[in-house]
Amino acid sequence: MASNALNLPFQLKQEAEEWANRQGVSLDQFIVWAVAEKVGGLKQAVDDPRFPLVAYRRGAAGWPEPVLRGTGIRVQTIVVAHQSWRMGPPEIAADYGLTAEQVTEAFAFYDAHRGEIEASLADEQQSEPANA
Repeated sequence: MASNALNLPFQLKQEAEEWANRQGVSLDQFIVWAVAEKVGGLKQAVDDPRFPLVAYRRGAAGWPEPVLRGTGIRVQTIVVAHQSWRMGPPEIAADYGLTAEQVTEAFAFYDAHRGEIEASLADEQQSEPANA
């Protein structure tokens, strides 16, 4: 393993030492662990860079789901509005307070990730209670 000098702010170093002690590891081991955890989390980022207006967030079930960035509106909501409710893009944009660009990108994202979104829609339909 390579040796690297690391200059931490005093308060951060003190807190890291306290946490390392609680974990029963050295400060060096704690730092390696923390960096590995952070890098692992970053590597699992699932956003598709081709669609900057779409981001993934953890849904109610804990699974990542695509939403229009900064809105919380799911891509599949836009798809359902268009396919099931026969709303056109301008109507969707107006009803959901979106730009035309956001709606267009939601459709493009759907086209690129159709299988994933269709599976999510099917799961939701199966988990909805039947109305008697």
